[in-house]
Amino acid sequence: MTISSLNVKNSYNADGSTTSFAYTFPIHSTAELKVILRAANGTETIQTLTTHYSIVDNGASGGQVNFVSAPASGIAVVLLRDTNLTQETDYIANDPFPAETHEAALDKLTLQQQELQEELDRALKISRSNDIASSEIVQTATTRAGKLLGFDSSGNLDTSLDASSIATNATAAANSATAAAASEAAAQTAQAAAESAKNAAEVALDTFDDRFLGAKSSDPSVDNDGNALVDGSLYFDTQNNVMKVYDLGNTIWRQLSLTGTNQTNVNLVAGQISPTNNISTLAAQNANLTTLAGLNSEISTLAGITNLGNLANAHAAVTNVNNNLAGVNSFNDRYRVTAGVPTTSLDVGDLAFDTNAGELKVYKASGWANAGSSVNGTSARFRYIATAGQTAFSGADVNSNVMNFDSGFADVYLNGVKLVSGAGNDYTENGTSVTLAAGAGVGDILEVVGFGTFNVAAINAANISSGTINNDRLPSPTLIVKGDGSSIDGAIQLNCHVNTHGVKIQAPPHSAGATYTLTLPNNTGSNGQVLSTNGSGVLSFIDAVETKPTIANVSQTIAPATATNINITGTNFSNIPQVEFIKSDTGAITQANSISLTNSTTLAVNVTLASGTYFVRVELDDGNAGRSTNAIITASTAPSFSTSAGSLGTFAGNFSGTVATIAGSSDSAITFSEVGSNLASANVTLNTSTGALTTTDFGGSSTTATQYNFTIRITDAEGQTTDRAFSLTSSFGASGGAQFN
Repeated sequence: MTISSLNVKNSYNADGSTTSFAYTFPIHSTAELKVILRAANGTETIQTLTTHYSIVDNGASGGQVNFVSAPASGIAVVLLRDTNLTQETDYIANDPFPAETHEAALDKLTLQQQELQEELDRALKISRSNDIASSEIVQTATTRAGKLLGFDSSGNLDTSLDASSIATNATAAANSATAAAASEAAAQTAQAAAESAKNAAEVALDTFDDRFLGAKSSDPSVDNDGNALVDGSLYFDTQNNVMKVYDLGNTIWRQLSLTGTNQTNVNLVAGQISPTNNISTLAAQNANLTTLAGLNSEISTLAGITNLGNLANAHAAVTNVNNNLAGVNSFNDRYRVTAGVPTTSLDVGDLAFDTNAGELKVYKASGWANAGSSVNGTSARFRYIATAGQTAFSGADVNSNVMNFDSGFADVYLNGVKLVSGAGNDYTENGTSVTLAAGAGVGDILEVVGFGTFNVAAINAANISSGTINNDRLPSPTLIVKGDGSSIDGAIQLNCHVNTHGVKIQAPPHSAGATYTLTLPNNTGSNGQVLSTNGSGVLSFIDAVETKPTIANVSQTIAPATATNINITGTNFSNIPQVEFIKSDTGAITQANSISLTNSTTLAVNVTLASGTYFVRVELDDGNAGRSTNAIITASTAPSFSTSAGSLGTFAGNFSGTVATIAGSSDSAITFSEVGSNLASANVTLNTSTGALTTTDFGGSSTTATQYNFTIRITDAEGQTTDRAFSLTSSFGASGGAQFN
């Protein structure tokens, strides 16, 4: 044969599924084809013939390497010819000079030279125009030990370079680079931490500045940044020398303590309470005063008396006191000024000014408590200076005031910054003590501002738009929400904290005089449970029972892109459900064209599907759904042949190589097989992947012209098949068989 190709190597990238790889060069024997797998890290593994792969050799055009297992994705497959460097041709004197034998020897020499050239192509070489004094290494092994191969100052080979010093310098340079990188990273980390601390401090300062506005001569309308005021903002009123807090709900400023003038007025009223006893005495003399009124002339006679004149001038005032005697007596019972607090004749809501403490107090069901200011303001303030790591604060403060406030009604500040209460936050409290989550520093100032609370005996719900009402604030344990009397039934709406959106519970339509009571369970139940009634309105949690459909099978394989009627079998089908076909490789969903319920186990469906395999999903009207475990329906076209039926050609007996390749196609992967075993009689082998028909000795031992008839089958991935009949013919004669051309 002639050798026109210079190629001695083929390389491929494996994909994890391909098992067959072509080589495009002739080989002297299958043993002289080297198969190498190269990993991504450069590791090379030489494969073994018959153990790892087999070869189908097609002669001068090359052949196929078929792996037992597909090489993994990312592996490089290298097919390399490695001809033995031997000479096997032996010429005997005076014997015939066989051209075929001579040609075979020349072919082998050509193959060897091509492989040597391939190795030279991978070697380092000096160009033809480049000069080098010597390419020989003349130094002894002792001289070369520990040295690097390089070039000297003249460009000639040199083995005197010290490898250890280069390695030391390289290591030192690498260590310096590592240290520099570490220093840079540390600097960046420190810079980031500083920036974060700066930003946090700026945010904290801005927040404090928006809450405490400082000293001002009048009520401000915006904060120090010009933004809207927030609930709880503070400022010092320099005109009245009082602290004020902003009430966002009513958009007004409220003072936190009595002014000096207000305190004077309170003391004045308290000092005037005792004379009510004299007024009461006077009221008891009403009959005598009436008698006195009838003595007008006598009184006129006394007009000249100064004291009596004063009494006559105060007549209207005396009459007014008499008319309001009950109210005066009630006020006397409700408000008292004493040293300490009263212990008798006590009613909820009584007021008393304790002259010992200098405080106004109110009587609650639980006893006397500070009443706070007239505007719901501060009732107590406590100031403590912390020791190192101090967390608990209680008892007397720096002003000897003992901490005591209504639990839940206090603000706590550390160095002027308001803290957040509750477990997991900045602090917890119980009305007599405050405990910080983290210890304070030496000299830190902790301030506790307690607020007065109020008890309400009865509430008209119509006057309440927000807030919380406890059971003991209601006239009875039952909360009744009435409708508008015409079209709207009573309802309770539970809104979120952001807006008025939420959930509404509304009374249903009912018959006249009917009342329905639903009693909620006394537990939260388990995940997935539902509420169930016992028939009397008592609710409890039970496990939900769902009836889901199941899909067992589909009656047939269908043609793609064609509306087709199919039957879906399963269980628990009801009403007219929704049927979906889910493509197994992409997840794309196709809806059924039409659906008909045959019975609880069968659905008649019309559907149009693209090529592929599909899961089936059935959803009932109540939302319960089921999906097939596997892809149970296939839309596929049967495979077809590209190669025409009949004769594939005539070949010389003993022909070696590929006689024909049968081609076909489908919408999925195909394989080839023979129906029967007639190819064996022709000594022909079928490649099931490529459809190639190859032989090493066409016709085998036959010495006569023979037509070999056989049938090939194509099978696609869905199991669909198509058969076609073919034939091959062998010939013998002057140009066939073992004759030399």
